[in-house]
Amino acid sequence: MTTDDASNSAAAILQARILIVDDKEANVVLLEQMLRGAGYVSLTTTQEPREVCALHRRHCYDLILLDLQMPGMDGFEVMEQLKQDETTGYLPVLVLTAQPDQKLRALRAGARDFVSKPFDLGEVLARVHNLIEVRLLHQETRRLYEQVVAEQKVAERLLLNVLPQSIAKRLKKRSEIAGATFPELIADSFPEVTVLFADIVGFTKFAETLSPEVLVNVLNDIFTRFDEIADRHGLEKIKTIGDCYMAAAGLPVPVADHAARTARMALDMLEVMARFNERSPYQLSVRIGIGTGSAVAGVIGKRKFLYDLWGDVVNTASRMESHGVSGRIQLTDTSRQRLGAGFVVEDRGEIEVKGKGGMRTWFLNSWVGLNAEHGEASRVAVG
Repeated sequence: MTTDDASNSAAAILQARILIVDDKEANVVLLEQMLRGAGYVSLTTTQEPREVCALHRRHCYDLILLDLQMPGMDGFEVMEQLKQDETTGYLPVLVLTAQPDQKLRALRAGARDFVSKPFDLGEVLARVHNLIEVRLLHQETRRLYEQVVAEQKVAERLLLNVLPQSIAKRLKKRSEIAGATFPELIADSFPEVTVLFADIVGFTKFAETLSPEVLVNVLNDIFTRFDEIADRHGLEKIKTIGDCYMAAAGLPVPVADHAARTARMALDMLEVMARFNERSPYQLSVRIGIGTGSAVAGVIGKRKFLYDLWGDVVNTASRMESHGVSGRIQLTDTSRQRLGAGFVVEDRGEIEVKGKGGMRTWFLNSWVGLNAEHGEASRVAVG
């Protein structure tokens, strides 16, 4: 401990709030004179034990010097009240007693120490100093603990913003088991998922006309809306690459309707872009591609985590986007077969896809389904 730390600690002890409780005025005056002479400045006194809890609620004392033998309510009853009063909490009590046989009972009742009568100046000051020092150390420990807990909650929230909730929980659990070492690899195989890619058409040229601040603000606005749609339909946002947005359904928790969820998200994304254009000076359009197939997903990185997925389905969905049409949703034949009832699609025929050759693809035009909020049929349509 440095000299400054020692000085600060000594000053904090002398600033401690102390309550002196004794039914005899002479004892109260003597104790107050002892403590003030030693430099303690925040002292309160009372000869009425029934006032102790109310006084403590108002002043939050660091130490109570409490006489045991008092008429009307003895020190044991006062300590019991302090224990039961949830608004005050319990704190170190230094009992004052002339009866040696009461000391053990007082300690069992919750007192932290005792001072014998008649008072000895050195004993009073030493015991008061020690108890206040312990009290302040306890408060500092509690403050540091609460700070650590708060920082841990912030770290967990940040982790949840980066990783899917189920993956974050697995990482946290494995980290606790492994201790300080980095947790083992997380990698899962999925027999079938649906992947979505969305790209803002002509964004490179559009970005050249904007300041960096405006550019980032526009992208943040659009992608935040996409995030909300993903949450609503149960998709996992994988990442953004420049002006490209990637999401997937069916992982990390498998679901049977992954294609339908993705299709509804894609239709909502087009609707959101239309609303964005109504209130924005910029007229932007997205091109969306959807593919369905098997994939492997897991966490990569040790310092900066990323939940990513790999497989032919990723390349196929990306090709559906890049070979698509502005303002429309293109999906593979496999995705179309998994959609289920209520979706209206348009056969685009066979197109030549880079790295794939000829592929039959479809445009997703609309969805007729039940609006869960209003309990009525609703139709979302492209164009």
